[in-house]
Amino acid sequence: MSANWTTIFHTLVIGTLAYVVLIILLRISGKRTLSKWNAFDFIVTIAFGSILGMILLAEDTSLIQGTVGFGLLVLLQLGVSWLSVNSKEMQALIKAKPALLLYQGKMIPETLKKERITQEDVLAAIRTQGISAIENVEAVVLETNGNFSVIPQKQGSSNSAMIDVQGYPIIQKELTQV
Repeated sequence: MSANWTTIFHTLVIGTLAYVVLIILLRISGKRTLSKWNAFDFIVTIAFGSILGMILLAEDTSLIQGTVGFGLLVLLQLGVSWLSVNSKEMQALIKAKPALLLYQGKMIPETLKKERITQEDVLAAIRTQGISAIENVEAVVLETNGNFSVIPQKQGSSNSAMIDVQGYPIIQKELTQV
């Protein structure tokens, strides 16, 4: 079966639209959906497998259409990566920010609820680091890849690794005003 320009154009348009929709859905579903993958690892891995499956199993999908689909994914991946490196606005749109779940031994209920994390999840992350007392923890951060970073009580005076964590500047400001 040969592909004509209409089917190739259809693959390009539908592939691009599906890619955008999948990114939006993954951003809405939250960081924990992806666990250790970022959104683009997930999308590309699943999409490549799907295209390969269609090329292999669907009689009405030609090798040319599959190749165009693969090429489209690679170009979209390169384009999104380039845009996110060169545009702060695009980076903010695509990447989630780390979220502060616990600060100076106190849970932050609003953030826990927003990120759909339980206190038990935070406590388990603390125990995993070999820390037995919540009071010995400076912060627990939900990273953009779904991992927890547990920061023991600070040794020095700088918290420079915390500057991009959503909620940290607000908490820090509130504590200094007390």
